[in-house]
Amino acid sequence: MSIDLRNIVKNLHPLEVKIILRYQKGDELTIDRVESDLGLKSGNGNQALSWLAGKGIVTELRRDTAVFYELTALGREWKEKGSPEERIIELVRIQSGLGLPEIAAALRLPNRDVGSAFGSLSRLGVLAMDGGKRVVMVLPPDQIENGRPAKGAAAEHFSLVRGLFDKAAARELTAEAGAGVTGLLPAAELSPDEKNAIAGMAKKRGAADAAFRQIERETVVFGFSSAETDRDQIAAALEAAGITGEEIGALDAGMLASGSWKGRVFRSYNVRVPPTRLIPGRTNPYAQFLEGVKDKLSSLGFEEFDGPLVETEFWNSDALFMPQFHSARDIHDVYRLAAPERAGAVEEPWLSNVAAAHETGGVSGSRGWTYSFDRDFTRRLILRSQGTVLSAKTLPRAKIPGKYFGIVRCFRYDKVDATHLPDFYQTEGIVLGEEVNLKTLLGMLEMFAMEVAGAKEVKYVPGYFPFTEPSVEVHIKHPVLGWFELGGSGIFRPEVTESLGVHVPVAAWGIGIDRMALMALGLNDLRELFSCDIENVRLRRAKEGAAP
Repeated sequence: MSIDLRNIVKNLHPLEVKIILRYQKGDELTIDRVESDLGLKSGNGNQALSWLAGKGIVTELRRDTAVFYELTALGREWKEKGSPEERIIELVRIQSGLGLPEIAAALRLPNRDVGSAFGSLSRLGVLAMDGGKRVVMVLPPDQIENGRPAKGAAAEHFSLVRGLFDKAAARELTAEAGAGVTGLLPAAELSPDEKNAIAGMAKKRGAADAAFRQIERETVVFGFSSAETDRDQIAAALEAAGITGEEIGALDAGMLASGSWKGRVFRSYNVRVPPTRLIPGRTNPYAQFLEGVKDKLSSLGFEEFDGPLVETEFWNSDALFMPQFHSARDIHDVYRLAAPERAGAVEEPWLSNVAAAHETGGVSGSRGWTYSFDRDFTRRLILRSQGTVLSAKTLPRAKIPGKYFGIVRCFRYDKVDATHLPDFYQTEGIVLGEEVNLKTLLGMLEMFAMEVAGAKEVKYVPGYFPFTEPSVEVHIKHPVLGWFELGGSGIFRPEVTESLGVHVPVAAWGIGIDRMALMALGLNDLRELFSCDIENVRLRRAKEGAAP
């Protein structure tokens, strides 16, 4: 089958022309290579290769994945002040007989960092713990220099770690100096021992509490296609037509004034191309769904609450009886603020009440979690990870009986798929009153599942949340995705309500309103709620009876 070279040549963009004329069959093309070789602006290489791929002139050969590391704010602090291991060694060298909690307080480090560092130093034979659970130095004092072991396996470990900090910092300085490299440390440049060492200090996501952030970058490699759209034929046609890719696409005032347009070749344009459609704006279907949920709850007598996206650990977790150093905390992996790191203060008497509930049970009648509540950690600022934070903040001022709700934006590390997003919405609510019980709660869950989400099949399963007992999860069946959790709920524990001045039962729920919309709007993927495909949004609006 012959190809229409004239039509192909006529519709090539100058960026595409430059690539075709510059490279030969067998060359491997990447965005970085094209932009560097041709002196293109950032992004132009991606555009040109995408256009050529769409025309079948180039094709994707493979995808190469490379791993890089960069220092986090915590890593820079460790480089400057010393790692937790180095600081602990120096402290114990000066002041022996301290327990781990005392070391954490003296160095102002989180308990878990101190525990992890001690474990590492213990394995290296630097520190040990005596019968009184006091940390003691194993190495003789003359084998410690500048807070680090001077010889042996421990010395090699610290030299390796310090070298990684220096390499990463040097890479950043080189990039800032405009040396044409990124500020990232390539894993390919590290030795096997360095890779093992940095792996223990790096995280892919949520690296605020790690010294290094691990970054994976994928490079798409293109090559000229062997299909009908042959590169050599097109290049010959371009040369025959005198097209170089340097043609002028637009004539501006400066070119007219200077006369620089004279003798130049202009691109041809098809004046018969139809104009772009002008379509008036419409309400987004998801935004309309959210407003409908608000209207329904308001009509049932609920009052709406709201609050800031940035919260303290106190309201996000501690006030909800989630222990500060317990695996239950992992279910809410949060985004921390780099600056400011902590709030000035937490409101009293709620701080003291909640601290007492954690340590001894306070006035709730329980034994609490029996650990020493960290009043500094509780001031740490984060992006709220759950809507229940607003329920907790509402309790001290709530009317009894009372009903409250909110449409709450939350942030939590999660792998993106059809039913999970790291940035999502919940509808959160509480009902307070002497007669409130599990039956009250199940009635609300049924309304959300069937009337709001439009589910035909619903089931309830036991759940676990540190702040409710009993706890219930509601699941609905999607026609394509099958069964998935809609949200969690339960009756607030006395450790939560009594600490915040409420002495009646409180039913609470946190429903994934994104997932309700998934069912109600007939979608199969949460990402469609936030799609940039405006045609798809217009089509959905048309199906709902609105003008497209």
